[in-house]
Amino acid sequence: MQKIYFKTFGCRTNIFDTQIMTNAFGMHQITQNEAEADAIIINSCTVTNGADAGVRQYVNKIRAKKPDAKILFTGCGIDTLGQKLLDDGKIDGLFGASEKSRVEEFVNSSEKIVELGNKEFIDTAVISEISGKTRAYIKIQEGCDFECSYCIIPSSRGKSRSLPEDVILTQVQTLCDKGFNEFTLTGTNVGSYKSLASLITKICAIYGVKRLRLGSIEPCQVTDELILAMSHQKFAKQLHVALQHTSDTILEAMKRTNRYSTDKAMLDKLARLGFALGTDFIVGFPTETKEIWQDAINRVKDLPLTHIHPFIFSQRDGTVAAGLKGAPKGDESKARLKELSELIEQKNLEFRKQSSKLIVHIEENESGFDQFYNRCDVEGAKANSYVLVKRYTILENKNSALEYEECNE
Repeated sequence: MQKIYFKTFGCRTNIFDTQIMTNAFGMHQITQNEAEADAIIINSCTVTNGADAGVRQYVNKIRAKKPDAKILFTGCGIDTLGQKLLDDGKIDGLFGASEKSRVEEFVNSSEKIVELGNKEFIDTAVISEISGKTRAYIKIQEGCDFECSYCIIPSSRGKSRSLPEDVILTQVQTLCDKGFNEFTLTGTNVGSYKSLASLITKICAIYGVKRLRLGSIEPCQVTDELILAMSHQKFAKQLHVALQHTSDTILEAMKRTNRYSTDKAMLDKLARLGFALGTDFIVGFPTETKEIWQDAINRVKDLPLTHIHPFIFSQRDGTVAAGLKGAPKGDESKARLKELSELIEQKNLEFRKQSSKLIVHIEENESGFDQFYNRCDVEGAKANSYVLVKRYTILENKNSALEYEECNE
């Protein structure tokens, strides 16, 4: 029996795809120890040139460390990296996302594997096990129809397509039966799911579901219908809306559909309903002058944000933005990133000071996340339980429970 090791790069969609592949094995053993693996499956990310470099570096390292291991390559990097790695003898085969259910067949094959598949497939696989986790990611759609100037993912993942609703509901129920009770809906562009509000309502009605979260969503996809569905008591009071910037000039250069005034009105509405709000933000995009940045950061100050995933613009070959000029120097971009991060940390601290009772899902090591997606340590709490924290100490980047009791949220 061979031992199989998975190395996963990138987003939650890749994490879910890796789980599909681990569930596809019957004859071999999945190992968490890279050193003992006979075969290594690399699920790659290609979102930036840096992501490609990180994947390439890992391939070179693992081939040098384990020259006799079988190395198979999949994920978003098959178009940008796969063939070159195969030609250079760094990997033994590559296969597209549509072929991932055949992974055991590929491991067993003595032939060089080149199965690129197609970018129109719709996943219908249902997994029954997720190792080492208490919160499950559920993929509900694949691909993206947006044309943001900095992003290559639509060309690597294909056009947006929704997974069948009955498959998604079966997936949630299957994992509920295995003891999972918190779920995060994920995908390449989650908000483009054809009937997202209805799906959320149906998932919340499943016995065993205690909390539901939504992955990153586009501002234009936050409709009144969706907000109504998210008002369900099982839906977490937290949403991540991908603004990317607060300057309309930069948003236009990014070929984004959102603009600051409508973004602010939407976020203010969600904040009034009690939602903690996160966003992605690209710092140092070409043409981001000092004047534009100062205006942008002032606008951030006026937004009810509590969480942020900020990153410095990184050119991606093959995108429109790769040819744009006028990006700030590296040190300036780093300073802006630090300013933005510290601002949201302060906003998060103020938000936590205003919160009252917290319902925390304990994931591991007597710690977990509350309904607002803030970490809270709860000494003595059991893993995969929910506790009502009545009193707590507010620390720099998390809370610590002083008084709590178990609850059946």
